[in-house]
Amino acid sequence: MSGNTVTRAQLTEAVYQEVGLSRHESADLVESVLLEISTTLAQGEMVKISSFGSFSVRQKGQRIGRNPKTGEEVPILPRRVLVFRPSHVLKNKINTNFK
Repeated sequence: MSGNTVTRAQLTEAVYQEVGLSRHESADLVESVLLEISTTLAQGEMVKISSFGSFSVRQKGQRIGRNPKTGEEVPILPRRVLVFRPSHVLKNKINTNFK
């Protein structure tokens, strides 16, 4: 693994190179897509991107955890967590390039 991270700027540059929009329009497009995804998830809806995967929000209930330093039991409050499930197409692509 190379350990590199893809940033918004790199996504914007990729859109600029592939689509031919101006850099400013490419940045606006990337921001629009990310905003739409995050807004939809915040409303509790699922986001499905064909051949990529689906994002959903899951509710986790309250549970008892343990402080690893002291061993003391502490309550972990209920919360919502983001779940990503990759599509079979993405899984196959990752595993094909892995060999």
